[in-house]
Amino acid sequence: SPGKPTLYGSLTRRGLSTEGVPDIAASEGFLVGEVTKKSILVSCPHENVSTKFLAPYTTFCRIHQKSITCLDISSGGGLGVSTSTDGTMKIWQAANGEIRRLLEGHVYDVNCCRFFPSGLVVLSGGMDAQLKVWSAEDATCVVTFKGHKGGILDTAIVERGRNVVSCSRDGTARLWDCGKSACLGVISDCASPVNGLAVGTAGSSLNLGTPEEAPSEREVGTEGKILLLAREDKKLQGVGLQSRQPVFLFVGSDAFNCCTFLSSTYILAGTQDGNIYQLDVRNTNAPIQVIHRSGAPVLSLLPYRDGFVASQGN
Repeated sequence: SPGKPTLYGSLTRRGLSTEGVPDIAASEGFLVGEVTKKSILVSCPHENVSTKFLAPYTTFCRIHQKSITCLDISSGGGLGVSTSTDGTMKIWQAANGEIRRLLEGHVYDVNCCRFFPSGLVVLSGGMDAQLKVWSAEDATCVVTFKGHKGGILDTAIVERGRNVVSCSRDGTARLWDCGKSACLGVISDCASPVNGLAVGTAGSSLNLGTPEEAPSEREVGTEGKILLLAREDKKLQGVGLQSRQPVFLFVGSDAFNCCTFLSSTYILAGTQDGNIYQLDVRNTNAPIQVIHRSGAPVLSLLPYRDGFVASQGN
């Protein structure tokens, strides 16, 4: 719990039941609840907290040799793409982990990777300040975008992918045209590293501002979109993707690492000190709720069914 020393305990397997379910005991201060072949429920009555530990459905050990820094699954669910601190980016079959392609071309670490909606093309960003577009079918790099002055930390794809957005350690978020491999503009210059971003459709009641000059005809699908920027300087910013105008600025408890849309109204953002903020984009003066499970950094957020999935650095 925040402000209190961490409690440590251990679990010990004493044996197996005739049904093959382990008999598990916990050390002092912890209790083991329901145990199945796939899960263990552990609680700490003194702190009134409990956690269910789930067995992995499948484990792929041979794709990378070191930590996995980013991954994505194609829209059809057939392929995965991942990057690692071993310096590689690979495409693999999601069903069995069989490696299909090695994507080589970035200098230094690759920080982020994602599939385009078609599932045939991959977008990546690296510490070499380059964005690359790859064919998942033959592993060729079809486009390289240059313009950022620092490592790229996150990307997003606008609609079907004629335009993409990136953010960087250089403090900028940029919009790119895949067809002409050109930068269509700097959406925002934050003067602080932008750790994460998300693109969403804004509700009709939200004023996204008006562009100072007519948008390029190469901009496709930017109208009515809001760009969220998770910034290192403890700020979460909303910007009109087409207008480049600020929509809101919310100050949190620590550096923001990630953000996502739950709907056209509700957004989530996670901080380095373990807070998950839920905000209403129409009024960001006060959060709807702040979720704090532990002080470990919130590293990624994904909408899932009626809620969301969060990963933390513990």
